[in-house]
Amino acid sequence: MIQVFTLGMSRQLQSTFEFFGGTYILLKKSISEGLHRPFYFSLIVEQIYQIGVRSLPLIVITLSAIGMVMTMQFGMGLQKFGGTLYVPRIVSVSIVRELGPVFTALMIAGRVGAGIASEIGSMAVTQQIDAIRALGTSPIKRIVIPRIIGTCLALPLLTLFANIVGLVGGIIIGKSELNLAPSFYFNKIFETVTLTDFSTGLFKSLVFALAISLSGCYYGLKVHGGTREVGAATTKTVVMASILILVSDFFLTKIFFIWEKWN
Repeated sequence: MIQVFTLGMSRQLQSTFEFFGGTYILLKKSISEGLHRPFYFSLIVEQIYQIGVRSLPLIVITLSAIGMVMTMQFGMGLQKFGGTLYVPRIVSVSIVRELGPVFTALMIAGRVGAGIASEIGSMAVTQQIDAIRALGTSPIKRIVIPRIIGTCLALPLLTLFANIVGLVGGIIIGKSELNLAPSFYFNKIFETVTLTDFSTGLFKSLVFALAISLSGCYYGLKVHGGTREVGAATTKTVVMASILILVSDFFLTKIFFIWEKWN
């Protein structure tokens, strides 16, 4: 039993090291090839539409619910101590710095990351990637780079939109459940949230976008065999991207905390 556990752990560690090594090489190739012609702007625009515009309903539902729940939870808790007036400050900073970027990235990891892995994996299984190479075109330029750039452009914009939706959800619950005037809630948001708070969240979303797109492209390109491998690659992408989002969020929060303390 111990040997089986040890063997499983060693394989998992090997797979993790292979992932980080493979994504580093993939990112290096993408940067190198992305600096030279041809540039497929139409493919990038298509990815921005697929990733950004088509994810809007999911983001609206998710972040509006989070903004409402956060306002209600803090409101009910602070109401016992007469601290209801502090709810807009707490909720707005929480959404802009943490909840907005993280939950948006997790939703995109489940929808877009899985889609990237399954799409590229299906292309690998049906030998479409080999056909692209046979035509003298780089799969990195036509497949990987548009998805990385599209995700890195779309996710910060989605995060900004998600922050607004979450704050609006908080205003609605603040008015209906806590008897806080919308004008008061709105003014407290502007008094509390700074440009640094917004830029922190947007920078996090850029890092999360790299984690999602690179995970999807890496596992998609690794697919060999049949459609069963496509499903496995999709699962690995969602799991790895979600872990990277949560772990990197901690380290980025710590870095920004130290930076703000020094400044």
